[in-house]
Amino acid sequence: MVFYFKALPTLGDYTIFMGLDKHENEDLIKYGFPEDIWFHVDKMSSAHVYLRLHKCQTIDDISEGLLDDCAQLVKANSIQGNKVNNIDVVYTPWFNLKKTTSMDVGQVGFHNSKMVRTVRVVKRLNDTVNRLNKTKVERKPDLKAEREAVNAAEKAERKLQLRDKKRREEMGRLEKERQLEMRSYKGLMVSEKMTSNKQIASSAKSLEELEEDFM
Repeated sequence: MVFYFKALPTLGDYTIFMGLDKHENEDLIKYGFPEDIWFHVDKMSSAHVYLRLHKCQTIDDISEGLLDDCAQLVKANSIQGNKVNNIDVVYTPWFNLKKTTSMDVGQVGFHNSKMVRTVRVVKRLNDTVNRLNKTKVERKPDLKAEREAVNAAEKAERKLQLRDKKRREEMGRLEKERQLEMRSYKGLMVSEKMTSNKQIASSAKSLEELEEDFM
């Protein structure tokens, strides 16, 4: 089971989601999207909360309001973190999550600690948490199938881009050959290298002169 929430509409059309338990968290870790940003209460147990950014967006594109929504949701879903003030929430891109066979279910590390950011949550904001909970939807998605569908679409897009690149390169090559051919043809048509019909006529012997030469 995965729970889906909608951020404040004025912040944009963004989906925030989290797994029911550590087993769903494993699948979310395994089948995440490059646009996903992972959130967790620092040094405490909590839900693994994800924000799905739009295509081509990065962690730097997260607005302050959107960051607050994610941080409040992850705090509210931490048994210990929800009881105390002034907690830190860490967040990082999904692709920075590191999972090894020695780790417990739901446990993660980071490939690059420098890509991990921290936001301080002073206290729980009930208005924010209640608003998010009103948008809550429960689903049982096939995360593997969703990820495979995205992979297939991205592969098809790359093939299309490669085909278009090759077509542009071929058109450029043909145009270059045409330009070279045109320059070569123009070189043959230079006036100094040409003889007009008038010049031929003036320099040619007349019929009478040819007869005299023959005689």
